[in-house]
Amino acid sequence: MKLGTTEIILIIVLALVLFGGSKLAGLGGALGKSIKDFKSAVKEDEAKEPEKDEKKE
Repeated sequence: MKLGTTEIILIIVLALVLFGGSKLAGLGGALGKSIKDFKSAVKEDEAKEPEKDEKKE
């Protein structure tokens, strides 16, 4: 199922009506921070992986 431009615009307008602009801005900021934290945690974990492999040898 593909979403076209019309459907995306309808979803955005509906979300604005239900939640209001300020609430959506807060949710967007929280989502962005969560994604940023997740990416940094993944990078830290990948950096630690080679150390584990070296200890096994």
